[in-house]
Amino acid sequence: MNYLAHIALGGENPEHQVGGLLGDFVRGPLIGVFPMGVEVGILLHRKLDVFVDQQPEVRSFLRRFSSPMRRYAGIVADVFYDHLLANQWHSYYQQPLENFCQDFYGHLSAYESQLPPRAQLFLQRAPATGWLQSYADEQHLPIILRAIGERLLRPVALDQALPVIEQHREEIEEEFSQLYPRLQTFVGNTLQEIDLN
Repeated sequence: MNYLAHIALGGENPEHQVGGLLGDFVRGPLIGVFPMGVEVGILLHRKLDVFVDQQPEVRSFLRRFSSPMRRYAGIVADVFYDHLLANQWHSYYQQPLENFCQDFYGHLSAYESQLPPRAQLFLQRAPATGWLQSYADEQHLPIILRAIGERLLRPVALDQALPVIEQHREEIEEEFSQLYPRLQTFVGNTLQEIDLN
């Protein structure tokens, strides 16, 4: 899952949503740098990443790619799943995507002084560019994938994965519709476990 899914899976709690994003930017033990709710969101992000990697739909997605692209197919899956979530948003959430994203940018800005540099950069750019909302736009996919590929240690043209996705699009969409509700259930159960501890 990429930014949008991790934020959305934080539920209605703004701190969990912020932690859902920061899970991509904060490494190491959680030692009280952030409020408890944000750290719960970061922990949830980490547990979700492990759970997602074990799911059969994700494994099916990866198997569709041959080497060397298969090595990077997990990154492609994260981006494409955010695209599917953005397009199917109304199936999972009542609040419109645009409103959700604008609310989130506001939640994130409350922690601006505490954010790691890369998260601060996200906060500077995302509201003006509609970063999270842009996942809904098919034409943005190659741009997003190219940008990510260029940041890798050895740059990779990740947008070259798109023809494979298009070839299997119907199956991938069906798999996602099975996967995402399971992730919502996992998050609910995990939050209960965290509360108990």
